Amino acid sequence: MTASRLSERLSSQRRRPEGGHRWVRVVMAVLATIGLIDTGSITLNTWGLLGSLSCSSQGFLGCNGCDKVLSSAWGSLLGQPLSLFGALAYGAMLLLALAPLVSRGELRLQVQAPCRWGVFLLSTAMAVFSLVLLGVMAFAIRDCCPFCILSAALSISLFVLSLLQGDWADRGQLVFRGVLVALVVGLVGLGWAAAVNKPAALSTKGAPIPVTSISTPSTVALAEKLTASGAVMYSAYWCPHCHEQKQLFGKEATAKLKVIECAPDGQNSQAALCQQKKIEGFPSWEINGQLDSGVKPLQKLANLVGYDSLVTPAMPAGP
Repeated sequence: MTASRLSERLSSQRRRPEGGHRWVRVVMAVLATIGLIDTGSITLNTWGLLGSLSCSSQGFLGCNGCDKVLSSAWGSLLGQPLSLFGALAYGAMLLLALAPLVSRGELRLQVQAPCRWGVFLLSTAMAVFSLVLLGVMAFAIRDCCPFCILSAALSISLFVLSLLQGDWADRGQLVFRGVLVALVVGLVGLGWAAAVNKPAALSTKGAPIPVTSISTPSTVALAEKLTASGAVMYSAYWCPHCHEQKQLFGKEATAKLKVIECAPDGQNSQAALCQQKKIEGFPSWEINGQLDSGVKPLQKLANLVGYDSLVTPAMPAGP
């Protein structure tokens, strides 16, 4: 009888936090869903699967829109948009928040503790990395993106809620694990941010990163053909995709192109013309009176201007 009562008491103690903090997990699931939509939309837009995002928010905290931030060197990781990894994190957070809510019986008791710790550690990592990204926007890019600020606010909110989701019996373990994750993510994030910034140091203020690939006679001829036909490339000095497009041409051919600098703080800026043309992404090509954004294969550009003797140059390992 004593053992039975003890078992019932333990069972009651394990159920009480779930009932008392159920609303916290519901709110976390809602916030994670918003974050998933936010970062997922940016990812699909970057992949070209979603139309342009409305980000004309110059009055919001002094932001000039999202393009400068999302197209910067810090906007991608391992060849994929950084927002993809944010979407994966929010997806994992959503599953961890929902698992105790949808489980029943013994399964619920089994998943409560792992999910509670998972939500806490993941939200800690997300909040710390979001603070690193906010620092990058403020001190390196010197611009901001409302979508990114929203994601940072969601991450920090999820961290605060993770502390309220259960009765932490061992708070010393909570602090130890939280500080450990924060230190690791903070150091890795700062190291990544500093490493990404190195290529930008090769150029002077407001100037694009120097092109290092070598042109072939045919890419030089293609550049001359494009310029002769009136083709224009709208660019921004901070845009890594613009640098990628120039690398395809090579140093000598790029010098033959008509490149318009759209960044207000860029060298020889023609920002007013870019606004008049309603340029929304970089690079953008204007060929035969038609605007088209994104990095273009040289063969496609050659086809547009009727150049059929293209031989592409070999690309270097890095900028």
